[in-house]
Amino acid sequence: MNTHTEHESGNGTENPDNHEPLNPNELPFVAPCKILDTFAAFNWLKLGWQDIKRAPKQSLTYGAVMFAISYLISIISYQIGDVYLLAAMLSGFILMGPVLAIGLYSISCQLQNNLPPRLGYCLREGTRHLSNEMIFAAILLVVFLIWARAAAMLHVFFPVEAQPKWEDMVVFLGIGSAVGAIFATIIFSAAAFSLPMIMDKKVDMITAIITSVNAVLRNKKAMLVWAIIILSCVIIGILTAFIGLIVLLPLIGHATWHAYQETVEAVAWPEHD
Repeated sequence: MNTHTEHESGNGTENPDNHEPLNPNELPFVAPCKILDTFAAFNWLKLGWQDIKRAPKQSLTYGAVMFAISYLISIISYQIGDVYLLAAMLSGFILMGPVLAIGLYSISCQLQNNLPPRLGYCLREGTRHLSNEMIFAAILLVVFLIWARAAAMLHVFFPVEAQPKWEDMVVFLGIGSAVGAIFATIIFSAAAFSLPMIMDKKVDMITAIITSVNAVLRNKKAMLVWAIIILSCVIIGILTAFIGLIVLLPLIGHATWHAYQETVEAVAWPEHD
Protein backbone atom coordinates (compact mmCIF):
# COMPACT_ATOMS: atom_id res chain seq x y z
CA MET A 1 0.00 0.00 0.00
CA ASN A 2 1.51 3.29 -1.07
CA THR A 3 1.41 5.84 1.72
CA HIS A 4 3.55 8.73 2.82
CA THR A 5 3.66 10.64 6.06
CA GLU A 6 2.10 14.07 6.45
CA HIS A 7 3.74 15.61 9.51
CA GLU A 8 2.11 18.40 11.43
CA SER A 9 4.00 21.54 12.29
CA GLY A 10 4.20 22.30 15.99
CA ASN A 11 6.38 22.61 19.05
CA GLY A 12 7.02 18.90 19.39
CA THR A 13 6.92 15.63 17.54
CA GLU A 14 8.48 12.20 17.68
CA ASN A 15 12.20 11.72 17.16
CA PRO A 16 12.46 10.50 13.55
CA ASP A 17 15.69 8.62 14.30
CA ASN A 18 14.65 6.42 17.23
CA HIS A 19 10.86 6.98 17.46
CA GLU A 20 11.06 7.27 21.24
CA PRO A 21 8.15 8.91 23.10
CA LEU A 22 8.75 12.51 24.09
CA ASN A 23 8.27 14.26 27.38
CA PRO A 24 4.52 14.91 27.98
CA ASN A 25 5.19 18.65 27.92
CA GLU A 26 6.74 18.35 24.45
CA LEU A 27 3.94 16.35 22.83
CA PRO A 28 2.32 17.87 19.72
CA PHE A 29 -1.31 18.93 19.75
CA VAL A 30 -2.20 16.38 17.08
CA ALA A 31 -0.57 13.15 15.89
CA PRO A 32 0.71 13.18 12.30
CA CYS A 33 -1.04 11.00 9.76
CA LYS A 34 -0.27 9.29 6.48
CA ILE A 35 -1.84 10.01 3.12
CA LEU A 36 -3.66 6.83 2.16
CA ASP A 37 -4.42 5.07 -1.07
CA THR A 38 -8.06 5.56 -2.07
CA PHE A 39 -8.89 1.88 -1.63
CA ALA A 40 -6.83 1.27 1.52
CA ALA A 41 -10.00 0.15 3.31
CA PHE A 42 -10.05 -3.15 1.45
CA ASN A 43 -6.70 -4.05 2.96
CA TRP A 44 -8.05 -3.18 6.40
CA LEU A 45 -10.94 -5.57 5.80
CA LYS A 46 -8.49 -8.28 4.78
CA LEU A 47 -6.49 -7.80 7.99
CA GLY A 48 -9.70 -7.66 10.02
CA TRP A 49 -10.84 -10.98 8.54
CA GLN A 50 -7.50 -12.51 9.46
CA ASP A 51 -8.05 -11.38 13.06
CA ILE A 52 -11.46 -13.07 13.09
CA LYS A 53 -9.89 -16.31 11.86
CA ARG A 54 -7.17 -16.09 14.53
CA ALA A 55 -9.66 -15.32 17.34
CA PRO A 56 -13.05 -16.63 16.14
CA LYS A 57 -14.44 -17.38 19.60
CA GLN A 58 -13.72 -13.93 21.02
CA SER A 59 -14.73 -12.01 17.87
CA LEU A 60 -17.97 -13.86 17.22
CA THR A 61 -18.93 -13.64 20.89
CA TYR A 62 -18.76 -9.87 20.52
CA GLY A 63 -20.86 -10.10 17.37
CA ALA A 64 -23.42 -12.31 19.09
CA VAL A 65 -23.77 -9.81 21.95
CA MET A 66 -24.38 -6.98 19.47
CA PHE A 67 -26.92 -9.21 17.68
CA ALA A 68 -28.76 -9.81 20.96
CA ILE A 69 -28.80 -6.10 21.82
CA SER A 70 -30.18 -5.25 18.37
CA TYR A 71 -33.00 -7.74 18.79
CA LEU A 72 -33.75 -6.49 22.29
CA ILE A 73 -34.06 -2.94 20.98
CA SER A 74 -36.39 -4.13 18.21
CA ILE A 75 -38.61 -6.10 20.62
CA ILE A 76 -38.96 -3.15 23.02
CA SER A 77 -39.85 -0.81 20.15
CA TYR A 78 -42.34 -3.34 18.72
CA GLN A 79 -44.11 -3.70 22.06
CA ILE A 80 -44.38 0.05 22.38
CA GLY A 81 -45.59 0.12 18.79
CA ASP A 82 -43.59 3.12 17.60
CA VAL A 83 -41.56 2.73 14.41
CA TYR A 84 -39.97 6.13 14.97
CA LEU A 85 -38.74 4.97 18.38
CA LEU A 86 -37.24 1.89 16.72
CA ALA A 87 -35.40 4.05 14.18
CA ALA A 88 -34.17 6.42 16.90
CA MET A 89 -32.96 3.61 19.19
CA LEU A 90 -31.21 1.76 16.38
CA SER A 91 -29.58 5.00 15.27
CA GLY A 92 -28.36 5.61 18.81
CA PHE A 93 -27.04 2.06 19.02
CA ILE A 94 -25.13 2.54 15.75
CA LEU A 95 -23.72 5.84 17.02
CA MET A 96 -22.44 4.07 20.12
CA GLY A 97 -20.77 1.41 17.96
CA PRO A 98 -17.23 2.88 18.21
CA VAL A 99 -17.42 2.83 22.01
CA LEU A 100 -18.83 -0.72 22.09
CA ALA A 101 -16.11 -1.93 19.72
CA ILE A 102 -13.19 -1.06 22.01
CA GLY A 103 -12.99 -4.73 23.01
CA LEU A 104 -12.46 -5.67 19.37
CA TYR A 105 -9.61 -3.17 19.16
CA SER A 106 -8.14 -4.87 22.22
CA ILE A 107 -8.37 -8.31 20.58
CA SER A 108 -6.56 -7.03 17.48
CA CYS A 109 -3.94 -5.35 19.67
CA GLN A 110 -3.33 -8.61 21.55
CA LEU A 111 -2.98 -10.53 18.30
CA GLN A 112 -0.61 -7.89 16.95
CA ASN A 113 1.60 -8.39 20.01
CA ASN A 114 1.47 -12.20 19.63
CA LEU A 115 -0.56 -12.60 22.81
CA PRO A 116 -3.39 -15.11 23.24
CA PRO A 117 -6.59 -13.02 22.94
CA ARG A 118 -8.63 -12.93 26.12
CA LEU A 119 -12.06 -11.39 26.61
CA GLY A 120 -11.21 -10.77 30.26
CA TYR A 121 -8.36 -8.51 29.19
CA CYS A 122 -10.75 -6.70 26.85
CA LEU A 123 -13.07 -6.02 29.78
CA ARG A 124 -10.17 -4.68 31.83
CA GLU A 125 -9.20 -2.46 28.91
CA GLY A 126 -12.72 -1.08 28.82
CA THR A 127 -12.58 -0.36 32.54
CA ARG A 128 -9.17 1.32 32.29
CA HIS A 129 -10.41 3.70 29.60
CA LEU A 130 -13.83 4.19 31.15
CA SER A 131 -13.39 7.93 31.76
CA ASN A 132 -12.38 8.63 28.18
CA GLU A 133 -15.13 6.34 26.89
CA MET A 134 -17.71 8.21 28.96
CA ILE A 135 -16.47 11.55 27.60
CA PHE A 136 -16.76 10.24 24.07
CA ALA A 137 -20.16 8.67 24.78
CA ALA A 138 -21.37 11.99 26.21
CA ILE A 139 -20.24 13.77 23.04
CA LEU A 140 -22.07 11.19 20.92
CA LEU A 141 -25.17 11.57 23.09
CA VAL A 142 -25.23 15.34 22.63
CA VAL A 143 -24.84 14.97 18.86
CA PHE A 144 -27.56 12.30 18.80
CA LEU A 145 -29.99 14.49 20.76
CA ILE A 146 -29.37 17.38 18.38
CA TRP A 147 -29.82 14.96 15.48
CA ALA A 148 -33.13 13.71 16.93
CA ARG A 149 -34.32 17.28 17.44
CA ALA A 150 -33.40 18.18 13.87
CA ALA A 151 -35.22 15.09 12.59
CA ALA A 152 -38.37 16.13 14.47
CA MET A 153 -38.19 19.61 12.98
CA LEU A 154 -37.87 18.14 9.48
CA HIS A 155 -41.41 16.77 9.73
CA VAL A 156 -42.65 20.23 8.74
CA PHE A 157 -41.55 19.25 5.23
CA PHE A 158 -43.57 16.01 5.27
CA PRO A 159 -46.50 16.17 2.83
CA VAL A 160 -49.87 16.54 4.54
CA GLU A 161 -51.87 14.89 1.75
CA ALA A 162 -53.18 11.36 2.25
CA GLN A 163 -51.49 10.36 -0.99
CA PRO A 164 -48.55 12.75 -1.36
CA LYS A 165 -46.97 13.45 -4.72
CA TRP A 166 -43.64 11.80 -5.35
CA GLU A 167 -42.05 15.21 -5.93
CA ASP A 168 -42.97 16.25 -2.38
CA MET A 169 -41.61 12.99 -0.96
CA VAL A 170 -38.35 13.47 -2.86
CA VAL A 171 -37.96 16.92 -1.32
CA PHE A 172 -38.68 15.58 2.18
CA LEU A 173 -36.32 12.62 1.86
CA GLY A 174 -33.64 14.74 0.23
CA ILE A 175 -33.62 17.33 3.01
CA GLY A 176 -33.69 14.63 5.68
CA SER A 177 -30.83 12.73 4.08
CA ALA A 178 -28.73 15.88 3.74
CA VAL A 179 -29.18 16.82 7.40
CA GLY A 180 -28.50 13.23 8.51
CA ALA A 181 -25.36 13.11 6.37
CA ILE A 182 -24.00 16.20 8.11
CA PHE A 183 -24.38 14.67 11.58
CA ALA A 184 -23.09 11.29 10.39
CA THR A 185 -19.99 12.94 8.92
CA ILE A 186 -19.26 14.73 12.21
CA ILE A 187 -19.55 11.51 14.19
CA PHE A 188 -17.60 9.46 11.68
CA SER A 189 -14.75 11.98 11.60
CA ALA A 190 -14.49 12.09 15.39
CA ALA A 191 -14.74 8.32 15.87
CA ALA A 192 -12.69 6.98 12.95
CA PHE A 193 -9.37 6.78 14.81
CA SER A 194 -9.87 8.33 18.25
CA LEU A 195 -10.89 5.30 20.33
CA PRO A 196 -8.22 2.95 18.91
CA MET A 197 -5.68 5.67 19.71
CA ILE A 198 -7.05 5.99 23.27
CA MET A 199 -6.72 2.23 23.76
CA ASP A 200 -3.22 2.14 22.26
CA LYS A 201 -1.60 5.24 23.77
CA LYS A 202 -1.66 7.40 26.87
CA VAL A 203 -3.43 10.31 25.23
CA ASP A 204 -6.35 12.53 26.20
CA MET A 205 -9.66 12.30 24.36
CA ILE A 206 -9.46 15.81 22.89
CA THR A 207 -6.12 15.10 21.22
CA ALA A 208 -7.42 11.76 19.95
CA ILE A 209 -10.56 13.33 18.44
CA ILE A 210 -8.62 16.16 16.79
CA THR A 211 -6.16 13.61 15.42
CA SER A 212 -9.04 11.56 14.02
CA VAL A 213 -10.70 14.56 12.37
CA ASN A 214 -7.37 15.69 10.93
CA ALA A 215 -6.67 12.23 9.47
CA VAL A 216 -10.14 12.04 7.91
CA LEU A 217 -9.88 15.50 6.35
CA ARG A 218 -6.47 14.66 4.86
CA ASN A 219 -7.76 11.38 3.40
CA LYS A 220 -11.21 12.31 2.12
CA LYS A 221 -11.36 9.80 -0.74
CA ALA A 222 -10.05 6.87 1.28
CA MET A 223 -12.35 7.65 4.21
CA LEU A 224 -15.34 8.06 1.90
CA VAL A 225 -14.74 4.53 0.63
CA TRP A 226 -14.40 3.33 4.24
CA ALA A 227 -17.65 5.07 5.25
CA ILE A 228 -19.51 3.49 2.33
CA ILE A 229 -18.22 0.04 3.35
CA ILE A 230 -19.35 0.56 6.96
CA LEU A 231 -22.78 1.79 5.85
CA SER A 232 -23.13 -1.18 3.49
CA CYS A 233 -22.29 -3.60 6.32
CA VAL A 234 -24.91 -1.99 8.57
CA ILE A 235 -27.55 -2.18 5.83
CA ILE A 236 -26.71 -5.84 5.15
CA GLY A 237 -26.95 -6.52 8.88
CA ILE A 238 -30.43 -4.95 9.07
CA LEU A 239 -31.65 -6.72 5.91
CA THR A 240 -30.56 -10.08 7.35
CA ALA A 241 -32.58 -9.47 10.53
CA PHE A 242 -29.35 -8.52 12.33
CA ILE A 243 -27.86 -11.99 11.84
CA GLY A 244 -25.18 -10.58 9.54
CA LEU A 245 -24.01 -8.30 12.36
CA ILE A 246 -22.56 -11.32 14.16
CA VAL A 247 -19.74 -11.37 11.60
CA LEU A 248 -19.85 -7.90 10.08
CA LEU A 249 -19.49 -5.89 13.29
CA PRO A 250 -16.36 -7.78 14.44
CA LEU A 251 -14.98 -7.42 10.91
CA ILE A 252 -15.48 -3.64 10.99
CA GLY A 253 -14.10 -3.41 14.53
CA HIS A 254 -10.90 -5.31 13.73
CA ALA A 255 -10.49 -3.43 10.45
CA THR A 256 -10.81 -0.12 12.33
CA TRP A 257 -7.83 -1.07 14.49
CA HIS A 258 -5.73 -1.75 11.39
CA ALA A 259 -6.97 1.49 9.83
CA TYR A 260 -5.65 3.36 12.87
CA GLN A 261 -2.34 1.47 12.78
CA GLU A 262 -1.78 2.34 9.13
CA THR A 263 -3.00 5.94 9.24
CA VAL A 264 -1.98 7.56 12.54
CA GLU A 265 1.67 7.87 13.59
CA ALA A 266 1.29 8.17 17.35
CA VAL A 267 4.77 6.99 18.33
CA ALA A 268 5.38 10.23 20.25
CA TRP A 269 2.85 9.17 22.88
CA PRO A 270 3.81 6.49 25.44
CA GLU A 271 2.07 3.14 25.29
CA HIS A 272 -0.05 1.74 28.10
CA ASP A 273 1.62 -0.62 30.51
